Amino acid sequence: METGSPDDTQTTGDEPVWTGLPQRLLTMRRLLLVVWLGLLAVALGLLLGLLVGPAWAAFAVLPLALMAWGWVLLGRNWASWRYAERADDLLISRGVLWQEETVVPYGRMQLVEVTSGPVERHFRLASVQLHTAAAATDATIPGLDPAEAERLRDRLTELGEARSAGL
Repeated sequence: METGSPDDTQTTGDEPVWTGLPQRLLTMRRLLLVVWLGLLAVALGLLLGLLVGPAWAAFAVLPLALMAWGWVLLGRNWASWRYAERADDLLISRGVLWQEETVVPYGRMQLVEVTSGPVERHFRLASVQLHTAAAATDATIPGLDPAEAERLRDRLTELGEARSAGL
């Protein structure tokens, strides 16, 4: 599921309209999981097979089991992330077992950054980091489409300046 258009993130009545994260974020995270745990399984199998004996090489299945478990957990974690722009604040919701909802008032935002590492750039992703006066309300929205991240940064900056709390 790709993120919605900017118009999809507005509120309707009292209920916020939630926007999920792009499918590319899940693809990137799962690919990294497969690469790292796949390499670990191969290295462990070779080392144990050569140094201890072929029967011990079966322990290379452990990283593969961890990979299968991580595959499912990454999907559930990705599905739990969402954000919504409201009139006075930004809501960020995440978490599977421990659900967390962060409310960041526009007037308290001091800095809004868009960051993108080399792997994120390859998958056409960027993260938005929100900094406030209170570290407890700092927040990050990972894995957005770069155009959406820039739009969100510009909108949050504009709203933050308009609703400045005079810090």
